[in-house]
Amino acid sequence: MAASSRAQVLDLYRAMLRESKHFSAYNYRTYAVRRIRDAFRENKNVKDPVEIQTLMNKAKRDLGIIRRQS
Repeated sequence: MAASSRAQVLDLYRAMLRESKHFSAYNYRTYAVRRIRDAFRENKNVKDPVEIQTLMNKAKRDLGIIRRQS
């Protein structure tokens, strides 16, 4: 993974964690944080640039959902 896409992935990861902490309900908040961490850990060894881009697009959509719901 190129350094720039690594930085983009880390920025996306941090943004998702930061936004998920705005949920007022404890259960939603902890579930969101756990799912985000699990998903990023599960896909940390992906090397295919096309698959990385697909996963990043999905994460960006999920970030939009988190922002709308929190």
